[in-house]
This record gives sequence, C-alpha cells and structure tokens, in this order.
Amino acid sequence: MATLRHSFIAGVGHYVPSRVVKNAELEPMMNTSDAWIQERTGIQERRWFEEGKDTTANMGANAARKALEMAGVEANDVQLIVFATLSPDYFFPGSGVLMQRELGMTNNCPALDVRNQCSGFIYALSVADQFIRTGMYDTVLVVGSEIHSSGLDKTPEGRGVAVIFGDGAGAMVLRPSTSENQAILSTHLHAQGEYAEELIVKEPSSNRNNRVGYIVENQAELYPYMNGQNVFKHAVVRFPQVIKEALDQNGMQASDIDMLIPHQANLRITQYVQQKMGLSDDKVFSNIQRYGNTTAASVPLAFSEAVQEGKIKRGDLVCLAAFGSGFTWASALLKF
Repeated sequence: MATLRHSFIAGVGHYVPSRVVKNAELEPMMNTSDAWIQERTGIQERRWFEEGKDTTANMGANAARKALEMAGVEANDVQLIVFATLSPDYFFPGSGVLMQRELGMTNNCPALDVRNQCSGFIYALSVADQFIRTGMYDTVLVVGSEIHSSGLDKTPEGRGVAVIFGDGAGAMVLRPSTSENQAILSTHLHAQGEYAEELIVKEPSSNRNNRVGYIVENQAELYPYMNGQNVFKHAVVRFPQVIKEALDQNGMQASDIDMLIPHQANLRITQYVQQKMGLSDDKVFSNIQRYGNTTAASVPLAFSEAVQEGKIKRGDLVCLAAFGSGFTWASALLKF
C-alpha cells in the first residue's frame, strides 16, 4: 500500500478593510462604553467593510494573492479552491467561484464552499489536506473571508453580539511536503448539533412557504443570536480537549508548541485556554484586540499576521484551534 504524503503551508496572506471602527464609535449608537467592551471581549477596534469596495469574494482574493506570491505559484496553478465563510456574497452561488473570477483564473478548477462558521477554516484546511494526502491535487488554495458588519443589530438591544464581530480575510496555499519539518501533522474535527440554536442566524430560512414575507414581518431574526454564557462554558472545555487530542495523536505535549493560534472569539476564552494549557504569553497569538471576531477568517488572518511579524518561523510547531456555532470545534497541528 502506498504511503499517504503530507501537505504543508507554502504561503499565507491576509486582508482587512481600511475602515477602522474603534469602540468609541460604537458608544453612542449602542449605548455602551469602551471599558464595557474591553472588559467582556478584549476588543479595542475592528474593521468594517466599505460598500462598493469590499466583498467577501474580493477580500478573499486580496488575501489569496499574498499567499500565492509567498508560495511562488500563479493563480492558474491552483487545482482546488476551498472557501470558508458564513457571509457569502450571494445566497447562491458560493463565494468560491466568485473569488476564482476575481483572481482571473481560467483553468476551471473546482471551488468548494464550507459553512462551518468559527471552525470553518480548520474544517476547510482539513479538506484541503486530505486531497493533497491522497495525491488528487498538488496545489490547494484555502480561504476564510467574512463580512459581518452589514448584518449586525447596531442598537442597544444588539450590542452584546454586535460589538464582537469584524470583517476580514485570510488565506493559505497548501502544497505537497518534501520535509518532515514542514507538514500538516493531523487535523481533528467535531460537532454537537444539539446546541445548534445557541449561536445562530435563523433567517432567511428555506423552510417557510413565504420566507420573504416572513422576513418582512420578523426582521429581528435576520440578526445573530448568541447565548454567550453557554458558548463560553462549552468553548473553554472544547478548546483544551481538541488541542490535547492533536498533541496526543502526535506524541507531543503542550510544552512542545511554539505557537498556538486560537480562533479569535473572545480574549477571555483565549486567556483561559492559555492558562489551562500552561502556555506562556509568547506562545499564544491574539489579534482580536484589533480585528474583533472574524469567524472563518480569524485563524488564517492571525496566522498570516504572526508570520508577518516574525512570531512564527519555518519549522515551528504550530497548533490551530477553533470553537463556534454548531457547536463545532476543530484543531490542526503542523510544522510550518
């Protein structure tokens, strides 16, 4: 039997909109305060898209161009696109094909969209990794891109959720590995659907005879709902579990990790996980303070920024972890 090969991250890139929205800007519209937001989330500012300039697909394309450049490959060298988002440009088709068009790709490669919210990018990375491991493809572009700001309830009633989310994109190019010091070692995916309604955008729903009419009468259900206390309670359990699962499978310990890149959900969650895993400040990367929670974009955006800042170097052992709506949670352990 042929031995499965490994994939590795050949290139990374990220993009954020130019509009910076500080907590002070939210204070009058949401009857909140900078101190309240920072105490509960750690967020100081976030990015909001600009209509007519940014789309989910072209933000993904902007991040992808940087990842492709770092990997030394052209857009038409990509054999598969895996695009993770909960905020697609259209109800259909998915944003993967729209990004393909943005990149000027003419090779008719397949484009697959993944809808796993906060865990979406690690799910997408796992899919890409499997295609390379089996030899079906040699170059896969994995993207997470989100526009939240256009779908938030920016009133005092919605502030508990609206202050958290931001817009942005991140991308990775995966290629077959030729070195044990550059490889995705394993990925681990989980879901628990009994908590599906604890973090949800319920509408527009297809299971109504007149869904357009229902939305007109029930516009509040277009906004995200979150049972924050229950999400926090599960997140602080599932994060350490799925990180340990990855370490155990590869015969490693938390002390072996050079950098943990958690989904940027809430700084309090990250700090709890850091303490639980016994990791020092220099081994955990957080940028939620500047970008908020960008769901499927948060892990690749943080990874790319950490590489750009020299905090992740080739050969480093990096763990990616996420938890979110579904509930879903996931991890990946890799040598960068």
